[in-house]
Amino acid sequence: MDGGEVVRRLEVARREGAELDGLLRAAVAEIEASEDRYDWVGIYLLEADVLVLHDYIGRPTDHDRIAVGTGVCGTAVAEGRDVNVADVHAIENYLACSIETRSELVVLIRSERDGTIYGQLDLDSDQPAAFGAEDEEQLRIVARWLAGAFDRERWDPVPD
Repeated sequence: MDGGEVVRRLEVARREGAELDGLLRAAVAEIEASEDRYDWVGIYLLEADVLVLHDYIGRPTDHDRIAVGTGVCGTAVAEGRDVNVADVHAIENYLACSIETRSELVVLIRSERDGTIYGQLDLDSDQPAAFGAEDEEQLRIVARWLAGAFDRERWDPVPD
């Protein structure tokens, strides 16, 4: 995945009037289309102490709400860090969205202004150890841009 290219496409959508909700959906679609080994791509948004599934592409999941501290996604928020799991079957508190999933990458969408965690990008793959350092870095580029979109909405609202 080329995070810079995803961001360029999101920026075009923003300039054409897409609101935050549409930008999040576009990000999921762009990321999912970029790599065959990405079998599930989603965005969870943090609401108080629960991650709420906003949008995803992939097999259906029962995990549309995840408590902070639970599973890979909840642990990432609780510990305030990105998480790359090469073998999800080795994780004791893993929440299986699909029995085919073998690896998972979670990158936080976090404000550079004040550190607020808005949510996370969550990728699953049916391949073990599917995500490397380059995947993490490219996904962080997208997450930083999305955090900026949240910041603009929160800190720089458009005047009436």
